[in-house]
Amino acid sequence: MQRLQCISPIDNSVYTERPLATAYEIQNALSRAEGAQLSWKQVPIAERAALVRAAVKNLQQKKSELALEICWQMGRPVAYAGGEIDGLAERALYMADLAESADGPLGDIQLPEKAGFRRFIRREPLGTAFVIAPWNYPYLTAINAVAPALLAGNSVILKHSAQTPLCAERLVEAFSEVGLPQGVFQYLHLDHRDAEQIVINGSVQHVAFTGSVAGGAAMESAAAGRFLSVGLELGGKDPAYVRADADLEHAVASVVDGAFFNSGQSCCGIERLYVHHTLFDEFVLRAAALIRNYRLGRPDDTATTLGPMVRAGAADFVRDQIDEAVAQGAVAHIDGGEFELDQRGSAYMAPQLLTNVNHNMRVMSEESFGPVLGVMPVADDNEALALMNDSEYGLTAAIYSADEDAALSLGDGLQTGTVFLNRCDYLDPALAWTGVKNSGRGCTLSGVGFEHLTRPKSFHFKLVP
Repeated sequence: MQRLQCISPIDNSVYTERPLATAYEIQNALSRAEGAQLSWKQVPIAERAALVRAAVKNLQQKKSELALEICWQMGRPVAYAGGEIDGLAERALYMADLAESADGPLGDIQLPEKAGFRRFIRREPLGTAFVIAPWNYPYLTAINAVAPALLAGNSVILKHSAQTPLCAERLVEAFSEVGLPQGVFQYLHLDHRDAEQIVINGSVQHVAFTGSVAGGAAMESAAAGRFLSVGLELGGKDPAYVRADADLEHAVASVVDGAFFNSGQSCCGIERLYVHHTLFDEFVLRAAALIRNYRLGRPDDTATTLGPMVRAGAADFVRDQIDEAVAQGAVAHIDGGEFELDQRGSAYMAPQLLTNVNHNMRVMSEESFGPVLGVMPVADDNEALALMNDSEYGLTAAIYSADEDAALSLGDGLQTGTVFLNRCDYLDPALAWTGVKNSGRGCTLSGVGFEHLTRPKSFHFKLVP
């Protein structure tokens, strides 16, 4: 029997392993999901929302245990890992409130009165949603799709990364323990081939995939001709721009955190920065000093503020980007020797700040997904806008400025799914989470997100006297 192994980045030990689902188990889960959904969609929305809230409370009560599991599975410092459960709660509870609101996105759309007729549009669930979640924010990325799908009346099958299999089990367990009917929410441990086969077979009606651009392309290929709903959250090379009128102290703290939190392993983390030339030198000086304060160490140590990357290969990929940039003229401002555990061939990697970079360097054009930030000076808003849009990605972009009107004007010209002002790397569940270009398509969260998990059904009644 094939098995998956979670190799902990803490010490390269096998933290946990699980058998991969057999063909029989996969088909059985799909059949259960289909049957359970027929009953689940009849459950009043208020009852669905109550179950979601109860599951959230269940998870919150286990926050310390779940934080330690996150730490060991993917390497986030345990001091921060529990915050992911808080974020899960914020998103799921907001969507639950939205779902059952009287004039919410799942309510009937009433049309103006027309003599002799009754007309309205009802939102119906799609059926079974297949959620494929990554390891970097294992609970947040999963709940973005799972909670709205369940609230809308769909059944859900969750396939998590091989790096974070326990997260899938804990989510399903939390819902099961509060009384969610059997078959409505299940997990399967799958390899890539079996995950694609589920889509190819047309056994599900919606696919929510979070991962690489290559993985998203594979999902689209698998879904071709099946007329499935497919939502994709893919890569990012998110920019930030510090205008001349920005609060410099705030901008430095926010950008550094947005670039290095979770060891830079965030799809909406800041990966490239443009600073007005009048602030550039001071910004770099302050940012470098702040970055040197990070403590690189084992993530199960509560004093650690920067943990390992998910695996040594990922860290060496970023190191290669940095080395190549330096060879092409970039200036590195952080001495890796100041971070004792930093070593090529290991997952422990020192943070790095680079200047004298340009868009011909991979570190400024190719997704890094690690603790490195390249910074360029710009002359004005026009140059900043051109550079921010000079990317194959478009998930988020951040502007730091005291001028809201100027930021709004810049935002209108940005090719991105979300525009931030004076903050970054945050997902507000009231707003649509979406990307453009190679960052994907579709939408999760907000009222708009429910539209992607339901289909419209029109009712056109002629009233006979």
